[in-house]
Amino acid sequence: MSILDLDATELAQKIRNREISSLEATEAYIKHIKEINPSINCLVEERFDIARQEALRCDEQLANGTPAGRLFGVPISMKEAFDVAGMKTTGGLIHRKDEVATQDAEIVAKLKDEGAIILGKTNTPTLCFCQETENKLYGRTNNPWDLTRTAGGSSGGEGAMIACGGAAVGIGADIGGSIRFPAHFNGVIGFKSGAHQASDQGAYPPFTHPLQVRMFGVGALSKSVRDARLINEIIASHRPSKQNLDEFTISLPIQNIKYPISNQTKTLLTEVNSELSKTFGVDDEQPPMYEEAALLWQLIMSIDGADNVAREAFHNQNTNRVKEWLKEILFKKSDWHLYLTWALIGAKTFKPSLKKVKEMEKMIEQGDQLVRNYLQNRLLILPVYHSPALPHGEVYKEIFSIRKTFLTYMPFVAYANTWGLPSLIIPVGEEEGLPVTIQIISNVGNEDAIFQLGEMIEKSFRGYKRAHVPR
Repeated sequence: MSILDLDATELAQKIRNREISSLEATEAYIKHIKEINPSINCLVEERFDIARQEALRCDEQLANGTPAGRLFGVPISMKEAFDVAGMKTTGGLIHRKDEVATQDAEIVAKLKDEGAIILGKTNTPTLCFCQETENKLYGRTNNPWDLTRTAGGSSGGEGAMIACGGAAVGIGADIGGSIRFPAHFNGVIGFKSGAHQASDQGAYPPFTHPLQVRMFGVGALSKSVRDARLINEIIASHRPSKQNLDEFTISLPIQNIKYPISNQTKTLLTEVNSELSKTFGVDDEQPPMYEEAALLWQLIMSIDGADNVAREAFHNQNTNRVKEWLKEILFKKSDWHLYLTWALIGAKTFKPSLKKVKEMEKMIEQGDQLVRNYLQNRLLILPVYHSPALPHGEVYKEIFSIRKTFLTYMPFVAYANTWGLPSLIIPVGEEEGLPVTIQIISNVGNEDAIFQLGEMIEKSFRGYKRAHVPR
């Protein structure tokens, strides 16, 4: 098996056993990235020379019998939004093109402490504010299964990178599907941690409102469920306790799914249902606060009219959002991508009043109790999106339409964000050669059960397959 196909767990074991050197693995990934990146544009900043030096040091440590860390000598990639000392954190903004971080984000420090070697940073939409990956500084990331299709966002560069084997494992963040869209569209494993389970220190842009902070999750985009589990154990504030999967029931709405899905997605959900029904009780029912989730998510993201994001985008200048959007639409002359300016216009439009915020807070407090009770010993399976990867620009149109079509297309993803829940993504099949995934959602504290069920589904269905990039 090629080094590029090994997950981080197996590669770490082979490095410790001296079957593969860390430098050999690092060189294999560097060579591969140089081959795929001109087509995919997933990696936007590299640290290849430093990575080689770190790999050499790992090999020397191993020769002296002193390996340390669960990712010892393993090359990984990092979403551009996380600070890595000595590397840029730009958010895809032209005015931040020379902003170099002086210290590591907290999760980056934890991964380095476990011996990980960071190859570079991967592309995002401007300020991670869209579910497609394109910005004025670094350009667009393409889907490795079909270059005319979106890689998703905001961890789109990371999803594409792992899909074509550009690193052993990658790290993303998710406040509105930003791990799960890329995992789904690119056909990789993805995990979004639950509320307050992984640090957001050193993540850009920062979110400060408590309702937004609780929606934020961090986790792996990976080649295996066991890697997603490993990364979560490293970066999470608390290691999940062991659980008995036999004590859990499963909800998998198909007839009661309410929102549109493709015929193939429905077929795959039915196949997952049939397989799991051999072992578990599986209910076809909607979870509580299901239909409210997408609207609440939008209102929470718009809670300050996205003024905090706008300040970052416009460098604290009093820039007119509509004017910049029109300038880009009509003349391609704005410094800001139309995805960002249109999203900021939408956030201003949806900004809730103080009275509405109070109503939201009360609804969320009540909803939290209902959801927690429902998922106490239950795992919820939902699709991620109604279809596999769409052509570039189509997801943006569906989610940011003035016709409020986000109410149709965001509920599957919004549920875990709105209620602060962990979610694991597993590819279960394909539609016209493009990956299709499902997500497993439950309460914070039920991560072990989520990973156990994910491993079962991974073995029975498609799982990760490396994309071979068209050239």
